[in-house]
Amino acid sequence: MKRKDFLTATGALGMAPLLSGFSNSASGAPESNQFVELIKYQLHVGAKQKLVADFYKDVAIPALNRLGIEKVGVFTMVYGPNSPSLYVVIPHPSLEAVYLNNEKLLLDKTYLADGDKFLNAPLNDTAFVRMEKTIMRGFNSLPKIEVPTELMGNANRIYEIRIYESPSPIIAKKKIHMFNEGGEIAIFKKTGLRPVLFGETIAGPAMPNLQYMLAFNSMEERDKNWAVFVASPEWTKLKQDPYYIDTVSCITDVILKPTGFSQI
Repeated sequence: MKRKDFLTATGALGMAPLLSGFSNSASGAPESNQFVELIKYQLHVGAKQKLVADFYKDVAIPALNRLGIEKVGVFTMVYGPNSPSLYVVIPHPSLEAVYLNNEKLLLDKTYLADGDKFLNAPLNDTAFVRMEKTIMRGFNSLPKIEVPTELMGNANRIYEIRIYESPSPIIAKKKIHMFNEGGEIAIFKKTGLRPVLFGETIAGPAMPNLQYMLAFNSMEERDKNWAVFVASPEWTKLKQDPYYIDTVSCITDVILKPTGFSQI
């Protein structure tokens, strides 16, 4: 196919989502979208199950806060794969900061001293089985983590993480376009689905994918509000748009409960 024919064929369908997704930093402007580090720990069963949570409560979150990183979330899993697991959400102002902040932790003498047993756990007495890390860039329509302040006093609140895998990178961009320019995030808010974060995965498993987190007072509220969303005329119209057909090939759903010290 000639270059001219290729550009004509891809046109708005192929290129619009890519162009709309460019970051401010690509044009030299400061980056406004956060980068989110999502860490999933596979825990030991039994008495050692609390070791990772205790490390974050007593050592890691105080150290991250000293670096100016706030809104660190730590969650246990209610429903999802690989139980028992612990999920950690850490926001960063830039992609470079993801690396630099982790390096700075290793220069923090208090962090190293207080976390010695965890950080230097021997092979025969590890604090966790394995860890998996995903790096995401915040969506333009929700560039930073939004803490559900009105729910923070509710110890029974829950969070839902949904992972949308797509069959190819360009099609994945179309699904992101659906949330941003298509207005799906706005429909979420209108129907009671409270967004905490939306991120495009730039490094991690099962790519290409996007992930988002929602907050609810309870499972009952979660089920009720999802039903309102599904029945929404705006959603019905949006999902029938030919531009957005078949953009998701697999959905993973995880229900989480915040720890008592979680900042989200």
